[in-house]
Amino acid sequence: MSARRRGRGHEEEHGGDERWLLTYADMITLLMALFMVLFSISSVNISKFKDLQRSLQDAFSGRVLPGGRSIKESGGSDQVRTSAASLPSPNVQQVQGGRFGKGAGTSAARLEEDDFQKLKRRIDAYAAQHGLSTKISTRVDGRGLHVRVLTDRLFFASGSADIQPPGMTIVGKLGALFAAERAHPVQVEGHTDAQPINSDRFPTNWELSAARASSVVRAMVGGGVTAGRLSAVGRAYLDPIAANDTSSGRARNRRVEFLLPRQQLPTPSNPAPGTFPEPHFGPS
Repeated sequence: MSARRRGRGHEEEHGGDERWLLTYADMITLLMALFMVLFSISSVNISKFKDLQRSLQDAFSGRVLPGGRSIKESGGSDQVRTSAASLPSPNVQQVQGGRFGKGAGTSAARLEEDDFQKLKRRIDAYAAQHGLSTKISTRVDGRGLHVRVLTDRLFFASGSADIQPPGMTIVGKLGALFAAERAHPVQVEGHTDAQPINSDRFPTNWELSAARASSVVRAMVGGGVTAGRLSAVGRAYLDPIAANDTSSGRARNRRVEFLLPRQQLPTPSNPAPGTFPEPHFGPS
């Protein structure tokens, strides 16, 4: 009997020595929860916080239902009366114009339109003077000033992204005009026809169109256009301007386009005109 009691007492004593594990596990769990809370409150999404703030202000300070009374009107301070929804919000044209006034926005848009038209006339005059009216066309629309250059026998050899000497002359002239303008970014888009290409350098038309746009951008940077104004995009065959089932249509689709996007929005009194004029394809 005494041996059995001694054995049971030893088991109870051993079990009591391991009770500290429960306390340790609880402490570790609490510390983990504490660190998770600290981490969550250390990175606050400011925009979501402001949205929550406005929602709460609307709920507690504004009339949620017609004829109802807000919580603050019925039981708290009446200092906050105006909800975020009642604050005046300037329209896009006013913000783009730089001042909260219709006249200022309209004036800025008109000045920008005049600048686009002047630059368009300079490019058109250059194209006419050098017999390039069938290769270079311009238009001004709601997006901005577009310049389209058909690249066959002018910019690139078939399957190549290296600009040929005639193309370098045109890029140099356009770059000089864009550099003098200085007010707008210049987006350069490369376009191909739908004929597939599969070379070591250009596995698809995506790589070819992007490389051609990049070549033009590099040439313009070398000609004095600020690099920060330029961007290059390859559109492959996705934006055709003619059918790809004829050689003349494919020749029109092989092109480089420049866009100087508007910084001011057109207004009803100063609408943006136009589409690309159809070039005359005569003997060249």
